Amino acid sequence: MRQRKGFTLVELLIVVLILGALAAIAIPRIIGGATSAKINACKTNVDLINSQIELYYANEAEWPSALTDVTENTDYFPDGAPECPFDTDYSYSSETHRVQNHSH
Repeated sequence: MRQRKGFTLVELLIVVLILGALAAIAIPRIIGGATSAKINACKTNVDLINSQIELYYANEAEWPSALTDVTENTDYFPDGAPECPFDTDYSYSSETHRVQNHSH
């Protein structure tokens, strides 16, 4: 009598359950890490834009009237202005002369 080699249905079911449990643990951590990275990138962009606003003021002796005065100027952003990873526009306050962090 020949013995068949292979996995039983119970063994396959156990493997699938283990893989499912591992995925349930890993996927939320991966997604949370990606969101955290985007938030940090956005904060860095805000800091960079605010630095360039300060540089604009130092060079021109006046604050920019609009954010595009800085972001569209290749003297301040030769490779183009940074974009929010959440596809949200940055807004400039003419009162504080700053771009504020926005919520995500």
